Amino acid sequence: MEVEEVNKKLVDELEGMGFPLAPAMRAVYYSGNSSLEDAINWIVDHEDDPDIDQMPPVPLKIEIDDFEASCVSEEVKLTAQKLRTKSRKMNKEDDMNSVSSREKERIRVGKELQEAKKIAEENERKRFIALWKAEKEEENRARERIRQKLQQDKAERRGTPGLPLQNHASLKTNTPTVQENKEMLPVISTEIGINLTTKVDLMRECLRSLKRYNKDDDIKVKRAFETLLIYARNVARDPDEDKFRKIRLSNPVFKERVGIFEQGVKFLELCGFERVEGGEHLLLPRDRFDMAVFNSAGNILQSAITNPFFGLLSPQE
Repeated sequence: MEVEEVNKKLVDELEGMGFPLAPAMRAVYYSGNSSLEDAINWIVDHEDDPDIDQMPPVPLKIEIDDFEASCVSEEVKLTAQKLRTKSRKMNKEDDMNSVSSREKERIRVGKELQEAKKIAEENERKRFIALWKAEKEEENRARERIRQKLQQDKAERRGTPGLPLQNHASLKTNTPTVQENKEMLPVISTEIGINLTTKVDLMRECLRSLKRYNKDDDIKVKRAFETLLIYARNVARDPDEDKFRKIRLSNPVFKERVGIFEQGVKFLELCGFERVEGGEHLLLPRDRFDMAVFNSAGNILQSAITNPFFGLLSPQE
């Protein structure tokens, strides 16, 4: 039986027995404000209703006159006590389940983070090894190119004599000289090979030193490498162009990007540039241009720019 108003006194008594406000009001409302016992019985019958915690759309009826508390049997009080105990137990179990669920979730997330960290570290280690191998392979390829060029130079030098034929006597007379020169050529080529190989190693170590001593300013180091690469490419593409073979040391752009690093100027000198005009300019004489040297310089600079571990794998460190 539904009513237009809910008896506040019955609701207060239910609340005093431990029932929440919403279920208390619904019990009094749907029991027709009849009695405290009927309200408790209604709660017992409807405790599993999905809307048990929703407030009924009716106002409370406040009675001004005092009246005695409703008579409630011991059986009803016991039932109410059981309901309160059951409610507390369910709330406690819900809290424990909630804590257990949060702990399990925390453990699961922690394990996932540890696994992700291991995977990231393994990928970084593989990447480090791959870059290290790539740098070593590039060094081997550069040495192989130099070796092939030495062999080519050796073959050209051996074919250089090409003297016109005169007579058998002159040939016999000149034969020892030619033979002697042929025996000396491998020694000369070997010396040249050592110089070229050493120059390439010096250029690489020069860039490594630049990066090691300025490792806290990666932006300026990378900009210096990129500027040096532009100079090397310009000379290699057009070695006869005077403007590519002469650099003014006081040029603001050069000074800001390369000139502030002693190793940057040294790298250009290893490529063949030399100081002229009282040290105001760097000049690459035409007879000092060597395509093999500039190709090697370009490869080293490209590796220094693209390989983040360049300079960190040097034996000197």
